[in-house]
Amino acid sequence: MQIKIRPAIFSDLDTILEIVNHQILHSTSIYDYEPRDFEAQKKWFDDKLAHNIPVIVAELENTPIGFATYGTFREKVGYRFTVEHSVYVADEFIGKGAGKFLLAELIQLGIKQGYHTMIGVVDSENKGSILFHQKFGFEIVGTMKESGYKFDRWLNSVFMQLMLK
Repeated sequence: MQIKIRPAIFSDLDTILEIVNHQILHSTSIYDYEPRDFEAQKKWFDDKLAHNIPVIVAELENTPIGFATYGTFREKVGYRFTVEHSVYVADEFIGKGAGKFLLAELIQLGIKQGYHTMIGVVDSENKGSILFHQKFGFEIVGTMKESGYKFDRWLNSVFMQLMLK
């Protein structure tokens, strides 16, 4: 299985949207409740490109199977050297290496763009994602108890941090 990482293009949006909406409906990796429509995902993509924020995809046999990006951690100017990242892989490809390739590339892009630190916010029940991040050197720096609510229960957010410089 040869996974290739490349910048996302407009034609990847359908697959990205499918992955995002699956996570919204079936997991606590995104605390949204309602699936997104294509126009919302297109605006998200256009905004990323307009602000020089990378969106990358993992591709297998010319088909996207996952994506990753980062964005503003908080809006205040003092946080401008910190990014919060997201990595999502289609369910059938989880554990096959796509996430590793995506996060490794995203970290390198963050370094190249001059960011100082990268934050991941992971639902505390997602032990696999916590371990995945720790393998890349992310450290747990705090847990916000009952900071989210989804599927009729309170959720804890684990903040993980990687120093890029």
